Amino acid sequence: MVQRFLSHFSRYSGLLRTGVLGGAALALASLPLAVPAGLGVMKASDIYQALPTQLRDHQVGQTSYVYANDGKTLITMFYDEHRKFVPLSTVSPKVTQAVLAAEDARFYSHMGVDVKSIARAFLTNRREGEVAQGASTLTMQYVRMSLRDSARTPGEAIQATEQTPERKLTEIRLAVKLEGHWTKNQIMEGYLNMAYFGHRAYGIYAASQIYFSKEPKDLTLVEAATLAGLVKAPSSFDPANQPQAALDRRNYVIRRMAELKLITPEQATAATATPIKLKLTEPVHDCSSVPSAHRDWGFFCDFFKNWWQQQAAFGTNPNDRLDALRTGGYQIVTSLDPKLQAFSEEDLIKREPLNSKLAYGNVVIEPGTGRVVTMSVNRIYSLDQSGNGANSDPIKQAAGIKGSYPNTVAPLLGGGNISGYQAGSTFKMFTMLAALDSGLKMSKSFYAPQRYVSQYVVEPGGPAACGNRWCPSNASGSMTGKQNMYTGFGKSVNTYFVQLEQFIGAEKAVRMAEKVGLTWHNDVDRSLATPARADGWGSFTLGVADTTPLEMANAYATVAAEGMYCKPSPVMAIKDPTGADVIHKTKDGRTVKAADPQCTRVFSQDVGRAATDAARCVTGYKAAKGSCGDWSTGSIVYGLVGRPVAGKTGTTDNTQAAWFVGFTPELAAASFIADPDNTRNAATDGNYNKPLEAVANSLRTALQGKPVRDFNPPSNAILN
Repeated sequence: MVQRFLSHFSRYSGLLRTGVLGGAALALASLPLAVPAGLGVMKASDIYQALPTQLRDHQVGQTSYVYANDGKTLITMFYDEHRKFVPLSTVSPKVTQAVLAAEDARFYSHMGVDVKSIARAFLTNRREGEVAQGASTLTMQYVRMSLRDSARTPGEAIQATEQTPERKLTEIRLAVKLEGHWTKNQIMEGYLNMAYFGHRAYGIYAASQIYFSKEPKDLTLVEAATLAGLVKAPSSFDPANQPQAALDRRNYVIRRMAELKLITPEQATAATATPIKLKLTEPVHDCSSVPSAHRDWGFFCDFFKNWWQQQAAFGTNPNDRLDALRTGGYQIVTSLDPKLQAFSEEDLIKREPLNSKLAYGNVVIEPGTGRVVTMSVNRIYSLDQSGNGANSDPIKQAAGIKGSYPNTVAPLLGGGNISGYQAGSTFKMFTMLAALDSGLKMSKSFYAPQRYVSQYVVEPGGPAACGNRWCPSNASGSMTGKQNMYTGFGKSVNTYFVQLEQFIGAEKAVRMAEKVGLTWHNDVDRSLATPARADGWGSFTLGVADTTPLEMANAYATVAAEGMYCKPSPVMAIKDPTGADVIHKTKDGRTVKAADPQCTRVFSQDVGRAATDAARCVTGYKAAKGSCGDWSTGSIVYGLVGRPVAGKTGTTDNTQAAWFVGFTPELAAASFIADPDNTRNAATDGNYNKPLEAVANSLRTALQGKPVRDFNPPSNAILN
């Protein structure tokens, strides 16, 4: 019967093209029709033979879900069309029954084309003079949706749904062919996962979530009928905006279910008397719509998104990788600890409010993996900056540019394209690591005067210049005297570290900073870091290069991990829609999980242990093998953390920024306070302790109740 109908329809199409059928054909010509995208020039017989494989292999875009480290707390979703594929076995039978009643009652008995329905539709449409009744089966609708969604250009998408008899004939041929390849349940499953239900809901899973906040398996008869009624015209029957139309459509579906004996008359009577009770859920999308109660998650989300676009496992370029995120249906468990993030955010805002011009942030990272645990700052991640305060940069203010507080999407903590901030004496760590890596001992000493005339040439009359030489000074006269790595680091003696840098060559300190993850954020720093100029960059050891809390936390995490550098990562697990771990091949041919840490050794264990021993002097914890002297710059930290801790303070000229980077064997954290709109503005000396408190409080809270671990001491061979 079907083949006979196809023959008649082909003959009808030819008569229509020649105009023989006249006005009577006009109605049928206006039926919804479809054509395979990009295949319009093929003969129908070729398409008939070729395309079912394409339909079978067509991959429908699915939503990717991004969770916190507990695997349950949803941070956000990424999608082009909000859809999650679900097997038919996990969908309530009420849904399939309602869809049959609403769209195709004879679905399980026809062969892809319902000849009776097409004939009836033709007569009705001819009588009405317009499209009053459609005739597409579920199979034909699935074919049309597949061809539309696989279109490569907007033109092909339009062509796939053109209303011409030729397209309808192609759709019919493909539907019949598809029925020869797939079972009815496979087609029903594909249809339910592809259909559009309105409100950005593609597929039954998204529709169940958005309209009723539940799984498809839990839908009631009333809910299933409501959703089934939407497919015909989602906007017209939208229960949120067109409640009466939606109710009428739902009741029609329920009555049809009773007529088809899919439910009893009593069930139908009870169901039609029940109001539609929605429990709407607005689907979050991308980083700008993380849950409103957790806008601070947006900064971590932004870091995740930038990280994803750099991973070769997901495509050959950033755009392809982002497309994969929005269509790949990944289940991503990130490293974000929501409880520690909440504590850290509250802790920061308590000392520096959201409406402050000064940005006050803190990043926590896990040594040995590079996984980012928190990214907190006294800002709200939001695109709406209409209510922001005045910009502290006079030029930007004159141009009408608002300040970055309280709302911003700028990656103030790193992981994006900001220039960053100078980090002061925290950079002394890179000089010490380079010196130890070069074979120097912890006992290497220099006499440190209050002011030192260095070998580095600078512009005459410039900052800290004496003649044409750079002449840095110490922060206190009490630093004058003979210093070694322990005392020089603990007291942050500038004139000691300038001499140490001169002794090994400034380029070694610059290269060490690169090894532990620092990048150059502006043209000046990039130029000074080149091999041709790096040895003349004397001020590098005092932290004049721009950096970010993310980079600094990870650099010190490398010290905590005793020389193992791991690229900063926001993920713990990435699974594809089947639940399998996503894997890829590295450049050296190894097969690894996409979520695995990417780590390399950049200096020896003993160098890391020795540098840690000196960094213990800063926090008041005292060194295991050396003498720290009688005072240090961050002695409050050990008392606040209450367990072994090391780190380094840092301030820039005129206290334009204040920093502390601290670490335990388990975690590393970096906190700063500065004006991101105008980094020349002073953060003031009164804010010196705020970064120390932020790091100490986050480390104490994160490790509360966990066994106390101590650092491994360095060998005697590296001491003297």
